[in-house]
Amino acid sequence: MKRTCVRQSKEMDDNSQTKNDRKDPKVIAKLVTEGRYGVPYSPKGTYADLRIMSPIRQRTMEQLISCKNRLNRWFSIYFPEYEQVFGSFEAKSSIILLKKACMPADIVELGAEGVNRIWRDAKLRAVGMKRATTLMNAAKVSIGQRQGSEAARMEMELLLEEYEHHKVQYEKVMEKIQELCSKIPESKQMLAIKGIGLITVAGFLAEVGDVRRFDSPKQIQKLAGLALKENSSGRHKGQTTISKRGRARLRAILFKGVIPLIAKNEEFRSIHAYYIGRPEHPLKKKQSVIAVGCKLIRIFYAILTKKVVYDGQKMLEDIHRPLKAA
Repeated sequence: MKRTCVRQSKEMDDNSQTKNDRKDPKVIAKLVTEGRYGVPYSPKGTYADLRIMSPIRQRTMEQLISCKNRLNRWFSIYFPEYEQVFGSFEAKSSIILLKKACMPADIVELGAEGVNRIWRDAKLRAVGMKRATTLMNAAKVSIGQRQGSEAARMEMELLLEEYEHHKVQYEKVMEKIQELCSKIPESKQMLAIKGIGLITVAGFLAEVGDVRRFDSPKQIQKLAGLALKENSSGRHKGQTTISKRGRARLRAILFKGVIPLIAKNEEFRSIHAYYIGRPEHPLKKKQSVIAVGCKLIRIFYAILTKKVVYDGQKMLEDIHRPLKAA
């Protein structure tokens, strides 16, 4: 039984905020006899593995991002012009070069020929003398800090080792997640929706578990905290908002998954445009994203329970648009 339920009910009998070991058992016993409790759901099989892997992926990604941020900080201090030449330090040619020469003085000492030789020895064809010359010219006029260069080289070496370690970990985690999703046949149809990625599908399955335990998609919507709530009394009509009760991680997965879905999928973009531009009761952009997220829940529910194939045109026909007055 959730502690929130006990905390919210403990004042009903004696109108007191008191909480102690004598009072709590009475409150819990009364709630149990009245059936006012919920049984927690524990996923099994593949769903249990996905629920464990989901936070592991999140944690590994955060560690990788943290390492990238520290590398970007290094460049801003010692070689700010570097990313103007490469765009991103993550390119294979960039990583190979940084392991041998990272400071501007090192690049100048090697010269364009020396830089290009490093890439030729590594059998890289995407870069050549033109990129090497541009990099050398940038190194000559660099405004980066020159003091402490020995320690800066050591820091770059450690950061690259950490970056590659976290990158390998993340790739390994994503391979495992993909393997687990492949054990759920319906996930293939979910991934077939343009704009839906593996992270969204895996996150949804991890947080919801086996959807066959739900009688309708509205229950999943409630689980995600996307059910509507209203505070009204008498003539006063309060603002309608989402409840934000349930699994916050599921709500975040849906919200983050809908953003690229609206950008890449024509059908979902059409629905979003309708919601924010309809003549009566238009939604704000964030409200529309939530509404599209609820639509995505219904689509996932249909795919997982009825084993249907996603049909964008049928989805558009299901949107109820009020008829214009003649």
